[in-house]
Amino acid sequence: MFRKTFILTLLIALLAACAPAAQPTPTAAPVSTEISVTDVVPTEAVAEGLSFTDGLGREVTLAAPAQRVVSLAPSNTEILFAVGAGDQVIGRDEFSDYPADVAAIESIGGSMGEYSAEAIVALEPDLVLAAEINTPELISQLEDLGLTVYYLKNPTSIEEMYANLEIIGQLTGHDTTELVDSLKSRVAAVDEKIAPISARPSVFYEIDASDPTKPWTYGPGSFGNLLIERAGGFNIASDAPDSYPQLSLEQVVVANPSIILLGDAMWGVTPESVFAREGWGTIAAVQNTQVFPIDDNLISRPGPRLVDGLEALAKILHPDLFK
Repeated sequence: MFRKTFILTLLIALLAACAPAAQPTPTAAPVSTEISVTDVVPTEAVAEGLSFTDGLGREVTLAAPAQRVVSLAPSNTEILFAVGAGDQVIGRDEFSDYPADVAAIESIGGSMGEYSAEAIVALEPDLVLAAEINTPELISQLEDLGLTVYYLKNPTSIEEMYANLEIIGQLTGHDTTELVDSLKSRVAAVDEKIAPISARPSVFYEIDASDPTKPWTYGPGSFGNLLIERAGGFNIASDAPDSYPQLSLEQVVVANPSIILLGDAMWGVTPESVFAREGWGTIAAVQNTQVFPIDDNLISRPGPRLVDGLEALAKILHPDLFK
């Protein structure tokens, strides 16, 4: 029962906000490494402090870089720790679980979108960091309570993720140059190896198959689709009508993917359990035992570990290129 409740919560969050909204289907071709963000603007100095324009086009002013930060999303928490602001995080949503140090930070809720405004206020943050998973109503509620809230818009590419790291670095007073350069170098290494390939394996990425006849997957506009294609694969759901579609078993069988990735491995789903499913035996990936577990947090959270996800996918899809 807990698993189903948590998966429902996760899917609601993903469907509502974790993917780039209303974006064209990403292509596998490498994107320019120049950072380009249209709606999220870094800081400029003003007489009374630091002024930022957030992902909702709102002006957010800080007297100085934030030293007491509450994170409302796992991706934001990961970014804060990655840029060196982990010691400044005083509150986090209950699904933030990386890095391990976050376990010692007070949870302010978040299950089914329910946050404790009372707990957030009691922490006396000088910044609350929101994400697309958070509703405008929550942001307005927190602002009405006198809190400063910055809304971090989801990136639509790995390159825009770099820009988000730089923004959080500026909000918290940390230089992200070394971090961003390192991530760029790793992505460039994958792009270089993938660029010459002509054959792209077809991929089915399973998010949840509580009902094996109607599994959930990543469609166009999702981070999963973006990373699969950039890692040199073809997502069988790339032309689905939405970003997180539920495919029928018949659709999966007809698409006949050569590789199946198990993002639901965290719930105990194994390749062996897929091999035993009724009706799945004719799929090429099953016949050739090309079914692999993968850490879905590397794929679904729009933070620096997207690069880990890209590398993991590329190694699975093209093992000969990454020996």
